Amino acid sequence: METFQALVLDKVNEETTLDIKELTMNDLPEGDVTIRVAYSSVNYKDGLVAIHNLFVTSYPFVPGIDLAGTIIDSSDERFQTGDEVIVTSYTLGTGQFGGFSEIARVPAEWVVPLPKGLSLKEAMILGTAGFTAALSVQRLEDNEVNPSLGPVLVAGATGGVGSIAVNILANKGYEVTASTGKTNEESYLKGLGAAHVINRQEIIDTDQTPMREEKWAGAIDPVGGKTLQYILSTLKYGGSVATCGLTGGTAVSTTVLPYISRGVNWLGIDSVQCPMDKRIKVWERLGDDLKPTMLNEDMVNEISLHELPEVLADILKGNVRGRTLVNLNK
Repeated sequence: METFQALVLDKVNEETTLDIKELTMNDLPEGDVTIRVAYSSVNYKDGLVAIHNLFVTSYPFVPGIDLAGTIIDSSDERFQTGDEVIVTSYTLGTGQFGGFSEIARVPAEWVVPLPKGLSLKEAMILGTAGFTAALSVQRLEDNEVNPSLGPVLVAGATGGVGSIAVNILANKGYEVTASTGKTNEESYLKGLGAAHVINRQEIIDTDQTPMREEKWAGAIDPVGGKTLQYILSTLKYGGSVATCGLTGGTAVSTTVLPYISRGVNWLGIDSVQCPMDKRIKVWERLGDDLKPTMLNEDMVNEISLHELPEVLADILKGNVRGRTLVNLNK
């Protein structure tokens, strides 16, 4: 029987381990589609699963909320052997074995055909982070945010979602202000297209002020917490913020004033249960008009499966810039 390698989270006598192990097809969960994984990627949620064991209900377990590869077996007529596909979201890497494995098996309902304009490698440079960034841009557009209305803000701009969002928005003609706590990354962010780079301390609500001077036509916020409080208080009339993360905390204290006095919109972004019809359209846009122009060495760090444990710890510490691509053939 064919064997393959995977990053396995296990628990023995209440002590967890994270190691590269050899698995067989019998170790994989049930599913309609079996995929030889070419690439995966590292996300903040992967760190929560692998290091803090969040979401995991049974052991052993293979993390990895993203994968792209080639189908080697399918019992669903929509997919054929040799098809190149993407799988992200749902419970991949949180409830069912994920993408940190040379072979994966998933339900057919989770599978997205690789869109025109993207290679498997590019799809995983994007991954959940890129999909989330694009979904956030889509929601801003749906709420009538456009470049003519003024500058937009991207919080947490050196992270995966933030980096891709900066590049997409700049390519669409927006004047982008990028916020970061990494003062040495200004040249990186301006290379992505940011017109201005500010310190994250400048956009933290420290005094519970519900309304401040109007600044932003729109914002993408992977941070939450007091950063989101500040953004809500500084949106222009009719402006929108797309919230897609919680690296700065889950608690948000605000009032109704920005909503009833300026008509602002607080848009929630959920990439996990996003309906498949919308999911496919966003992925198609990522291969077309929303495709970042910086899918290269500046944004991407490519690693092997064996380098994963260290990177998973680093991403929780905020020590990872841009996107980390996991090459399963490396």
